[in-house]
Amino acid sequence: MNFSKINAWLKAFRLRTLPLSAASIGMGGFMAACDGSFQLSIFCLALLTTFLLQILSNLANDYGDYVSGADLIERIGPKRMLQSGQLKKNEMLIAIVIFTLLSLCSGVFLLIMSEALESVNAFGFFLALGILAIVASIKYTAGKNPYGYAGLGDLSVLIFFGFTGVLGSYYLHTQKIYPALLLPAASVGFLSVAVLNINNMRDMHSDKKAGKYTIPVRIGLERAKIYHAFLIICPILFSTVFVGLTFKSLWQFLYLISVPFLFINLIKIFNTKEAEKLDPWLRQLVFTTLLYTACFGIGHLLH
Repeated sequence: MNFSKINAWLKAFRLRTLPLSAASIGMGGFMAACDGSFQLSIFCLALLTTFLLQILSNLANDYGDYVSGADLIERIGPKRMLQSGQLKKNEMLIAIVIFTLLSLCSGVFLLIMSEALESVNAFGFFLALGILAIVASIKYTAGKNPYGYAGLGDLSVLIFFGFTGVLGSYYLHTQKIYPALLLPAASVGFLSVAVLNINNMRDMHSDKKAGKYTIPVRIGLERAKIYHAFLIICPILFSTVFVGLTFKSLWQFLYLISVPFLFINLIKIFNTKEAEKLDPWLRQLVFTTLLYTACFGIGHLLH
């Protein structure tokens, strides 16, 4: 068994980013459980589908940035597998096809299993949404005119990790959606965008050379840090408003446990002057987002 090749694939999957998927699906699951409608099979299948989609996106990102030249030899972040020569282009393309098919199969099985989609129209809507998610995962940096190079990655992350992930998974459990759910969905979405923003601040110099006009490339590092503060503070405000709208118990404020970690991230981002030193705070924010979701969800379950 070629352990170096297995290790290369695990690095290409970027498993450290998967907690963002868990936060998105977890928030929908927690909110469904609060309504007494949680279904373990739906949760597991939704989580699996989202994991597959995120790995697909990571593989396509590795391929797209390599082909475009964004993964330059002087790139600051963790080495990509094509950039380092540990994987070949044809191997990556085969993996992209495999994970596209796995994502599609898992998503279709999820829809078949969900009692919420007995309606043909609802099934068709969610199937179209799933296909759109697959296309978005691939087109972020791969193919002609990738939208990530136009600075639209932040919007995509907000839509798919926030609104689609949270509201969609909640609907699959409960067969309903109510307006106030937009607030916890936006919270997870904004924190996920903040993770991407750290990634883009770290890589802004190599991105600029490759013509990848992310938000930090467009507005500069200092303004990108202010944008980061906006992305960190808004989820706290959204959560507070949601608790105010649905208040039943002080347990609903349990999400405040995660707030010091969010502010630590914000302070460290503002105090870090060298781009290569930002990466540890990306990892910290990924797990803080998961902590926020767990505390928010558990607090509402305990009310």
